[in-house]
Amino acid sequence: MKASSHDQKHKKVFFRRFSKGCPLTGSTAPEIDYKDVKLLSRFISARGRILPRRLTGVCASKHRKLVQAIKTARVLALLPFSDM
Repeated sequence: MKASSHDQKHKKVFFRRFSKGCPLTGSTAPEIDYKDVKLLSRFISARGRILPRRLTGVCASKHRKLVQAIKTARVLALLPFSDM
């Protein structure tokens, strides 16, 4: 059975980003460093996965640096690969 056009227009929105800017951009923003485990853990889920940009509100360039820092911290055993 095909969905009507009414159903497609009124899909439920699961998340909304209210922040207007990237939390890692600006003069008071923290520097992304693989040794800063407290900062990096904010962008990792409870299961150890890296949260996507659409949920965290981080801009693309900072997200690439963040992912690289998280992966480096995992290799150096500062962060876990998973939380199992």
